[in-house]
Amino acid sequence: MARSIDLADRRRTVSEAAWRVLARDGLGALSVRNVAAEAGLPPSTVRYVFPTQASLREHAITLVFDRTRERIEAVPTDVPPRDRAHRIVLELLPLDEERVLELEVYLALGNAALTDAELRPALDEAVREMRVWCEEVLGLVGEHGLPEADREYETRRLHALVDGLAMHLVRLAPGESGEWAIDVLDRHLNGLAAS
Repeated sequence: MARSIDLADRRRTVSEAAWRVLARDGLGALSVRNVAAEAGLPPSTVRYVFPTQASLREHAITLVFDRTRERIEAVPTDVPPRDRAHRIVLELLPLDEERVLELEVYLALGNAALTDAELRPALDEAVREMRVWCEEVLGLVGEHGLPEADREYETRRLHALVDGLAMHLVRLAPGESGEWAIDVLDRHLNGLAAS
């Protein structure tokens, strides 16, 4: 059992090093040698944990959504539904350094997945997971009575809004506040609750 836990920890360490390389130097710099140097590990260890470049990329994008899922699962369920919805959507926005890094990794690997058949399933799963979170948020703000076609529309609209706000937030100048994005989301959720 300890060996599998060590392997999981090592995968996380290597993936996080890959994130830093991606964010700092771009996708072209994502090599075994660069990731190993960033992680402070020998290249042979990186190759053992991730035998292919594709496996490293896939795990790096999957880890973004694993962390997001962990944060969303930690949102209390014993709060009013509207508060829970608000907290969930905040977890989907890059409002701190950790989530900015996650979004930068997602964007780099998401773009790569458009032409990389091995990486595409991880991107597709990430998009599905975002849709599920958006559906949960809509359910929490009271859209239960909407016809199926309207629920589909509102889910896609919320997903597009979150993605668009995330893109704006990740490009803010250092020290610039993202409070306006929270206000936009809150107004959107309030509008859904009122309809």
